[in-house]
This record gives sequence, C-alpha cells and structure tokens, in this order.
Amino acid sequence: MNRRTKLLSLLSDGGWHSGEALAETLGISRAGVWKQLDQLKVKYGLQVHSVRGRGYRLPNSLELLDRARINELLPAHLLGAIPQIEILDSVESTNSYLMEKMTPQLVSGQICLAERQTGGRGRRGRHWVSPFGSNIYFSMYRRFAMAPAELSGVSLVAGLAVINTLKQLGVEGVGLKWPNDVLYNGRKLAGLLLEVSGEQSGPSNVVIGIGLNVHLPSEQAGDINQPWIDLKQIPGGELLTRNQLVASLVENLQTVMDRFEKEGFEPLRLGWRTHDVYDGKDILLQFGDRTIKGIHRGIDETGALLVETAEGVKAYHGGEVSLRPA
Repeated sequence: MNRRTKLLSLLSDGGWHSGEALAETLGISRAGVWKQLDQLKVKYGLQVHSVRGRGYRLPNSLELLDRARINELLPAHLLGAIPQIEILDSVESTNSYLMEKMTPQLVSGQICLAERQTGGRGRRGRHWVSPFGSNIYFSMYRRFAMAPAELSGVSLVAGLAVINTLKQLGVEGVGLKWPNDVLYNGRKLAGLLLEVSGEQSGPSNVVIGIGLNVHLPSEQAGDINQPWIDLKQIPGGELLTRNQLVASLVENLQTVMDRFEKEGFEPLRLGWRTHDVYDGKDILLQFGDRTIKGIHRGIDETGALLVETAEGVKAYHGGEVSLRPA
C-alpha cells in the first residue's frame, strides 16, 4: 500500500486526524502530509477540510473497495472461477483498461474495479459521471466460443444480472429500459456498456462495463443531463455497501453469462421482459434526426426491440437507436 492509498484509508472514516498523527503513521514530515493531501485533490478530485487545532478530514466517510472483503462475500464455488479482481484508485475507464490488456493471456472472468474514472463512457459516447469512492465502476472480461454475431443479446443479459443483484439485496421496483439502462421510477440508476471483438466465426472477446449509482454527491450530479437516482434514495438501498454490491454483482453476472453461453438468449428472454418498464407502451425511437413512434412489443430471440407501427411489427437492434417514452 503506497502512502497516498494509506492516507486515504486513514481519512476514509470521515473523522478528524491531526497532521502530527498522520505524519507519524505515514512515516513522513508534516510538510509531506500536506503534499499528499494536495495530491488527493489533484489525482482524485477529493476535497479535504482543514481546521487549525483539529486537523484534516474528508467531507464524508468513504467505503473503499476491498478485494479481501469482496472475496469473503463471494460464494465459495466462485472463488476459483474469478482469476483476478483488480482494484484501481483512478483510471480513464475500466472498460478501456481491460480492452488495452486484451491479449491471449488475459483470462476469461477477470474483473477491473475503480474508485474513480476520469473518462467513463456511457452508451453513444456519453460521459459517465464517476466521482471518487461514490459508485460502482465495474468491468468484466469474458471470452465466448460463439461468433460476435451470436452475442446480440449479451448486453440485455448483463442488465438482467444487475436487476437480479439488486433484488437479491432487497431493492425492489427496479426495471430495465432497452437496451442497457436500469431505472427506478423513470430515473437512471445504472447503465451498461459492452464492447465486443473477435473473429467472424469466433471466438469472441467481450468486456462488460457497468456503472451503478450508489451515493452520487450533489456537486457532481449537476453534470448529468437526464433524470437520475442513486441507491441511497431508494428503500432497501440506503445501507448497502459497495463491497457487498460488487460481490453480489459478480455472482449474478457469472451465473447469467454461464447460462447464456450454454443455452443462448431465448431462455433468459422472459426474465428480461418481466422487468421491461416500457413493454406494451407507446414509445419513440430516435435514429439521429429521425424519429419513429410506435408501441413497444417486447424483444425477439436475439434481443432486438420489437416495435409496432401502422406498417406492422419491425425489429430494431441497438447501436445508434435511442428509446424514449412517447
């Protein structure tokens, strides 16, 4: 553990810590403590309160991600199935990090978590607000024997894993919006971004990125241009810990991905439709400047959206298609 990480761990309780005590624990001078505190702002965007006679503290307590704690919470049968859980203090994007590491030696099931993302992305290149130590920024690498064309339903399967995680931990009322948003009362709670590569006939490499709002500070939330919500505002979500959420997410993601690999999307389709908040409702589909109005008629066996208009029912795949309520 480097000094900056150790300092973060000391301050994570949200209490006051004197400069003298911090210097003694870290084995550096008082001036060295001040420099490290300044780096918390520069590197991680954290504000540190300073009061003469009391010392230093963070505005709020932080639950830092802890690999050992996550492993403790995982079912025993999964410990051997997860080759590595890597936790980074700060990274541009957990998805990009795994994509750049993608070599024949990268083992399927590897996970990357970050306390902060500086360039987190949502669907269609949108910026994903990612303050330090507040939410879940998660990516998993999976290698499938299938060809990329056979993986069209995989993002919906990942969304189902998020729903299963939240329900397992006691959060009710969450729903799915095609193709990859998790909503609560019409407000965005989580989003998914999947990146697929591979040979035309397979195998395929998939990085599954998940951003889940746990406790989004109001000062950062001002940058979000759509209705949002975090778990702290939802009954059943207030007391959930980030390490608990990660462990349950890993478990559910492994379960549904294993089933998808063996059986395909069709057996999981009904489960997804059960949580589809717009199924049977009037919707608008937007393709750039073009908009189509119709009735949401569910999803087909590949995960494509079915929309009924005066011309009949037509299937639409993800990509540049955006769905909104009419």
